[in-house]
Amino acid sequence: MKVYDIAVIPGDGTGPDVVAEGIKVLNAASEKFGFELNYTQFDFGGERYLKTGKILDDSEVEELRKFKAIFLGAIGHPDVKPGVLEKGILLKLRFALDQYINLRPVKLYEGIETPIKNKGPKDIDFVVVRENTEGLYAGAGGFLKQGTPDEVAIQESINTRKGVERCIRYSFEYAKLKGRKKVTLVGKTNVLTFAFDLWKRTFDEVAKEYPNITADYAHVDATTMWFVKNPEWFDVLVTDNMFGDIITDLGAMIQGGMGVAAGGNINPEGSSMFEPIGGSAPKYTGMGVINPIAAIMATQMLLDYIGEKEAASLVEKAVMDTILKMESMNAGKMGYSTNEIGNLVKTYIEKA
Repeated sequence: MKVYDIAVIPGDGTGPDVVAEGIKVLNAASEKFGFELNYTQFDFGGERYLKTGKILDDSEVEELRKFKAIFLGAIGHPDVKPGVLEKGILLKLRFALDQYINLRPVKLYEGIETPIKNKGPKDIDFVVVRENTEGLYAGAGGFLKQGTPDEVAIQESINTRKGVERCIRYSFEYAKLKGRKKVTLVGKTNVLTFAFDLWKRTFDEVAKEYPNITADYAHVDATTMWFVKNPEWFDVLVTDNMFGDIITDLGAMIQGGMGVAAGGNINPEGSSMFEPIGGSAPKYTGMGVINPIAAIMATQMLLDYIGEKEAASLVEKAVMDTILKMESMNAGKMGYSTNEIGNLVKTYIEKA
């Protein structure tokens, strides 16, 4: 029997609520397909920070490095200044564990409404590959004369050939593996003439190695328009850290909202982390009204990543079946409680 060690970070707010449903589904899948999952929980998040002043130290990062996969609920606490936990936990893990890919499937399922008129599931099914450890989020820059009328703030975008190439290559390999036909580089070559000159040159060079995949380019501002007007144009998109952060939130909205959107922070050779992309939604904590579908889809991505492809496929089918029974993707309007939705997915897997 195959055994996988999984780190679990329930986190803040409704994070523990949706993680519980994700683990319920993981357990059903593991029992169905005959593999074992061993979970180790970590209490990183706002409550620990408020009690102890600790965010995430280097020894804890090293502990997480031992796990091939990490399941994260949510990070964010109303009593902690914005940015403290996000930088101290999420960004620190991405950089320290070299999770250089942020993978965001954008797929509209039957039974979910999109705000885009006359578009359906056949039109919205693409994946965004976002560079996750460089760009403007690398933290390069600083202040001059801070707090004075002459203050200067500089934030630099760091783009290395290595970082850019491995991200682009991942997008083409992903397209090849998943049977997708086109990779679109999203940038701003007409204005960001240094950073995206590097991106475009590298993209063109790597694309030559994949003659069966169409290589395309789109400016980021045009991409946001086409996400709304013609989402069917896209298959796999690859872009830098900042642009990826922005367009994936738009992608979440056209696929039905944060209640269904999941993502992975991936190091193909190391430890990767999977999570629902919505926030901790603290006002709903413990109420049983938050939608766990995004967290369950994060477990689907986790299963695919560790190599349990059949289990991942069945979890997606179970989610698709469950969505058709739900009244809405919005918290408190789903027609079922958080726990009941998890049970519906679990039951489908058990009976399949």
